[in-house]
Amino acid sequence: MVGNLIMMLVDRICLARYSSDALTASGPAIYTAMAIIGVFVSIVGFSRSFVAQAFGRSGQGEAAYQGAVGISIGIALALALLLMAPLLQLIPFLSDRPPQITRLESQFLYWSAYFGSVMTLNVALSSYFNGIGKTRITLIVGLIGQAVVIFMTIGLVFGKFGLPELGMRGSAIGTLVGTMVMFFCYFFYMPREVWSNLRSLMLKSRGFVLADMFPRIRKSVALGACNGVENFGSVAFIWIIGALGAIPLAANNVNIAVANIAIIPIIGLAIGCSVLCANAIGDDDYPQIPRILFVTMAIELSYVAVISFFQIAMPNVLLNPFGLADHPEIHRAAIATSRVLWIYSLAFALSITGAAVLEGFGLTRFLFATRLIIMWAISIPTVYAMATAHTGNADFLPKCWVAGSLFEAAIGVLYFWRIWLAVRKRQNGIVLAHIQRVEESG
Repeated sequence: MVGNLIMMLVDRICLARYSSDALTASGPAIYTAMAIIGVFVSIVGFSRSFVAQAFGRSGQGEAAYQGAVGISIGIALALALLLMAPLLQLIPFLSDRPPQITRLESQFLYWSAYFGSVMTLNVALSSYFNGIGKTRITLIVGLIGQAVVIFMTIGLVFGKFGLPELGMRGSAIGTLVGTMVMFFCYFFYMPREVWSNLRSLMLKSRGFVLADMFPRIRKSVALGACNGVENFGSVAFIWIIGALGAIPLAANNVNIAVANIAIIPIIGLAIGCSVLCANAIGDDDYPQIPRILFVTMAIELSYVAVISFFQIAMPNVLLNPFGLADHPEIHRAAIATSRVLWIYSLAFALSITGAAVLEGFGLTRFLFATRLIIMWAISIPTVYAMATAHTGNADFLPKCWVAGSLFEAAIGVLYFWRIWLAVRKRQNGIVLAHIQRVEESG
């Protein structure tokens, strides 16, 4: 995840230095793309919890079967996302942003369907390795892919290394090339046992769909909807900030990248926590879950403390790479916002870790309902009212971040309460249909 962070920072810095229009367009375009891709990725990524529980309960053989089920779902969803490319490129034109900005966003969103479909396949493949704890493979593949993305992004955005200068479009195409490299690496590492199971599943036809895929898809849809609600909430936040004016919007786009420095590695830690908790659930070792959570949060908060020091005391260290020296008003707004980002980092650590562990339990409906109510019924309307009442006031940007962060913290607290309840009642919302059939026949 640190590699992902570096890759994302290079991408945003390249666009910020390429042109002011690219900087302005990068926030809405990238977040809109990732909001849509995130729905598909989260549905496929739920396979990780099935693999982890199967591995904790029955070992390698059953984990390979569950991994194959996840890959089959990933193939179907990747094809669906690929077909959406013509529709995605129309989304920016629904806004009232300047034409030159929406054209850049449209270019990026069109290509996002292509790299998003490959990302969906990659998550399906990596879920197997993460679920059985072979995270060194995902590390190696991730580093290779990220190195390719960084090289291709710099080359295609600016026209370096003998590559054409494509600007905003080059950023998306560079990501596509890197994700394709990752796919071939995962394909090479995947054991034959998984591919054998996948071939067998494809021959099962209707029986496989009803008995094996349906329970997972039913749970996954709620998880996908939850992530969609969350990601589109982030997009809505960016669009709402646009009401404050062009300067706050540009400063906000930079601060999103600065916030990512704190939160992206936490996502990786949360995934690891989810896998370990799912292993414990599959092994019926519920007392282990609070210990796993405690260690995870201790590591996350230690990391947040370090990054928060730079955000508060030395913001220029984080902001200077974006080339804001020639834009003093944007620079001033960005510094003021950077100094309150620690609140969001703390809130995000609570919510993402709680959500990941609840995913391991299979309690996806609670995730969706909580996120929908607090974010869309309370948080987004509140921030919207605040922003529209202070149009043109760049100094109000930090207050919008603080408000959104407090609501995110409330979501995290509710998630941890639900985890405590699930541990106490020894709940497990994941149905491993294949295991049940094997046990019944045995």
